[in-house]
Amino acid sequence: MSLIRAFALPHPPLAVPDVGKGEEQKIKNTLSAFEEISEEIAAVAPETIVFITPHSTMYSDYFHISPGRFAVGDMSRFNAKNVHFKAEYDVETVNETIRLAHAAGIPAGTAGERNAALDHGVTVAMFYINRRYDKYRLVRISQSGMGPQEHYRLGRCITEAAEKLGRKTVLIASGDLSHKLKADGPYGFAPEGAVYDGEITKVFSTGDFSALFGISDNLCSRAAECGRNSFLVLAGCFDRMSVEARLLSYEGPFGVGYAAAVFTPGERDEGRAFAERYSGLCLAEAEEKKTQEDPYRALARVSLEHAVKNGGVLPLPQGLSDELLDRKAGVFVSLHKNGRLRGCIGTIMPVEKNIALEIIRNAVSAGLHDSRFEPVTAVELPYLTYKTDVLSEPEPVSSPAELDVKRYGVIVSCGGKRGLLLPNLDGVDTVQEQIDIARKKAGIPENTEFKLERFEVVRHE
Repeated sequence: MSLIRAFALPHPPLAVPDVGKGEEQKIKNTLSAFEEISEEIAAVAPETIVFITPHSTMYSDYFHISPGRFAVGDMSRFNAKNVHFKAEYDVETVNETIRLAHAAGIPAGTAGERNAALDHGVTVAMFYINRRYDKYRLVRISQSGMGPQEHYRLGRCITEAAEKLGRKTVLIASGDLSHKLKADGPYGFAPEGAVYDGEITKVFSTGDFSALFGISDNLCSRAAECGRNSFLVLAGCFDRMSVEARLLSYEGPFGVGYAAAVFTPGERDEGRAFAERYSGLCLAEAEEKKTQEDPYRALARVSLEHAVKNGGVLPLPQGLSDELLDRKAGVFVSLHKNGRLRGCIGTIMPVEKNIALEIIRNAVSAGLHDSRFEPVTAVELPYLTYKTDVLSEPEPVSSPAELDVKRYGVIVSCGGKRGLLLPNLDGVDTVQEQIDIARKKAGIPENTEFKLERFEVVRHE
């Protein structure tokens, strides 16, 4: 095959001596790993190095690949103006990767460049590599806000592009681990940091990429990591292939986890089709949840399925309960796909004649008109799970002391701006977090005076 190696590498700027000014000696294991990987790259002499970075132009629904023929960068942002980099891009590999991604239904391309300068997710590794070997061309690909499967499948496209072009290729998945390992670190401490780092270093030691799919978005958020999506692309490069995995180093003296690993491809292994396995598990879970639906969730599901498959609004079904037909209330409908939010739309106060019509309206809106997401397609329907929240009438409160993040949702308003957050959400643990998120959703500046309201919900999930 043409993908001859892949590496997972951190990107601490202080690993560059002109930036670290001696502090880099506190991460000696990481520096040794950089040196060892640079020697290995020089030994295999790749024609192309593909970087996956979390610090270039990033979009929620699109993989950005840097355009053009050349790129430059430096470490001036880190007070090392004399450290410069220049790279030639591998345009053929870029174009072939984009072609294969489009054929696979993966949104990727070179449009939307915001900053052409090489970022430190690339330049820290380049600093070490270029001292031993510089006869390569570069491809720089950003992470996206899409899910694990899309990142994994992009990795498959990268490998296929290398094979079609017959180009000796190395991939570097750039990413730090948790940024919350120490209370005196720059990002503070969270217990999830060590948990996340333990999961990732185990993957780096064993090559069991299935574990990457099992790490929840909530854990990633609480650990404040920046590498999992890069590592998922790396995993996809070895789809259906055995891998020799070597963890070279792990340390976190500054409160940020730095891990380095080497992955060498082996023989074909159909048992390592991790994206398909994950998709099958998600489908089975969604099907199991459908067997446990109550009338509220079932109505949300059939409403969206009808709109996607047939167009138009679902006629009010027969046999609905008096609660659904006789009562009016605001309702939020949330959709999830493979454990990730896929859409959420709701009404604070009722706008329809009853709860049933409210659910029908908001289920269709959540699936087709949530501006944060592309409209749901028919292919996605079997993987979706549904949640409906029936709201009580909001009541004003005089202070945050009257709120409870588990019991009450919150509405923050100022003038014509109004933001709402439902209660008892994963990752929202304090009243202040709840208020801040609702305030930001409303577009209310931090130091602006605002009013608070609370409400309760009956949740159907």
